[in-house]
Amino acid sequence: MSFNLSRKSLGRLEGVHPDLVSIVVLAITKTTQDFLVLEGLRTVERQKKLVAKGASTTMNSRHIKAANGYGHAVDLAPYPISWDWARFYPIADAMKAAAAELKISLEWGGDWTSFKDGPHFQLPRGEY
Repeated sequence: MSFNLSRKSLGRLEGVHPDLVSIVVLAITKTTQDFLVLEGLRTVERQKKLVAKGASTTMNSRHIKAANGYGHAVDLAPYPISWDWARFYPIADAMKAAAAELKISLEWGGDWTSFKDGPHFQLPRGEY
């Protein structure tokens, strides 16, 4: 089975670093779990709101536009939307496989030891 990103998901990738966009675009062709892009580039104001409600723990988010003009993170979710962790693993597998194929470093929030964040994927700090 093959999946495609919707126009809405593609629109949510605007302003995201091209390397990360390339990973997402390739991953959708590799995944066994359809997914959508929840969010890419994020404003400082939105980040403040997410921190205030506990959905994020930092104002140093990779979603916020960096000095190079790009956001360096995306949040992806299974389609249809579910917060069942089991449905995030195939997305992570596809994202990691796409990143490896493209020879681009990628971090998954689900691999973090604190504040695990299943939807979150980012380009590593220091490399971008």
